[in-house]
Amino acid sequence: MASVAEVRAAVDAALQQVTEGQAAIQAAREKLGEAQQSLAAALDGSANDAVGAAHASLSQADQQLEECLGATLLAVEQAQTYTATL
Repeated sequence: MASVAEVRAAVDAALQQVTEGQAAIQAAREKLGEAQQSLAAALDGSANDAVGAAHASLSQADQQLEECLGATLLAVEQAQTYTATL
């Protein structure tokens, strides 16, 4: 059985990985925002349904990434709560 210190160290290592994942999510959200702006500029004035669908899809992807980020924040909070009880 692992000692309390070993469990805490393992949780800390996992939380570091979560932090790295959160940074990747933020970077992805920024890139999607840039892509959406570029798409808007490139297709300015187009009334084609596909243009609206592309914008909607990018917005949905951003929303899902935001939800993912929220889930990781909750996971970190729960892991920290657990290690505080050790």
